Amino acid sequence: MKAFTYERARTPAEAAAAVAGKPGAKFIAGGTNLLDLMKLQIETPTHLVDVQDLKLDRIERAGDGVRIGALVSNTALAADARIRKDYGVLSRAIVAGASGQLRNKATTAGNLLQRTRCPYFYDTNQACNKRKPGSGCAAIGGYSRQLGVIGTSDHCIATYPGDMAVALRVLDASVETVKPDGATRAIPFADFHRLWGDTPHIETVLEPGELITAVTLPKPLGGTHIYRKVRDRASYAFALVSVAAVIGKDGSGRAAFGGVAPKPWRVEAAEGSMRSGAKAVAAQVFADARPTKDNEFKVPLAERTLAAAIAEARA
Repeated sequence: MKAFTYERARTPAEAAAAVAGKPGAKFIAGGTNLLDLMKLQIETPTHLVDVQDLKLDRIERAGDGVRIGALVSNTALAADARIRKDYGVLSRAIVAGASGQLRNKATTAGNLLQRTRCPYFYDTNQACNKRKPGSGCAAIGGYSRQLGVIGTSDHCIATYPGDMAVALRVLDASVETVKPDGATRAIPFADFHRLWGDTPHIETVLEPGELITAVTLPKPLGGTHIYRKVRDRASYAFALVSVAAVIGKDGSGRAAFGGVAPKPWRVEAAEGSMRSGAKAVAAQVFADARPTKDNEFKVPLAERTLAAAIAEARA
């Protein structure tokens, strides 16, 4: 780990200004991903701005929905009675990810910003456009079982690793932020994570120094909330494929997929086929898929995982 300086911010705007004012500065809260990457010297911040004192750790009603502070821990969010009752897919997705110890420390905002688990990204001897822009992508042509099948590019085939974000996508959440000049904005979750394109090192639409302050959920959808995650080890592993679904009594519903793309993958136009079954939905969702020989199994696996979710909702 390389040397860095450190400060604790007192307000969100102060934190944003502090990061924007120093090249190479980063925010830190739970640090469950950032510190690992610093130890491997994949992340080498020159300055850390600690945001743990910003009092962004409350879950509160917001109109017909809920506002979740950026520093709410994953454990607290998954256990909250309002989340469990009205947004069960979110609670289930959080519990499906990481260990209990990590969920105690991980925060809502940090979870959204966790970086890919592509093995070539973590191996500093390998070329990786995400870790070192312009260096190439060793994953393309390499072993790609865990990697993306849709939304990837000729510069990167990594996937977004998280579970919570897949549920937030299906719930139509929004991300609240503050910029270094104190201006605020609300970003629709569908637009928050970027596709890799030719700049895979830029993973979100956040501007330099822009700080996440909260995530908001709209009015509850009703229906049956399901999160299914298929992985190599049930005890602790990232998803090969996951499905977050909210399904009504008449069979209509919505679904987002994880483990397959650079961002939680949802095709709203395909959801009109939910009552026709998983095969019809998956055919539209993965129409443009470009799997490799190592991960072509993910496309039929995603269909079967959605089919299992639909069957669970009808049971």
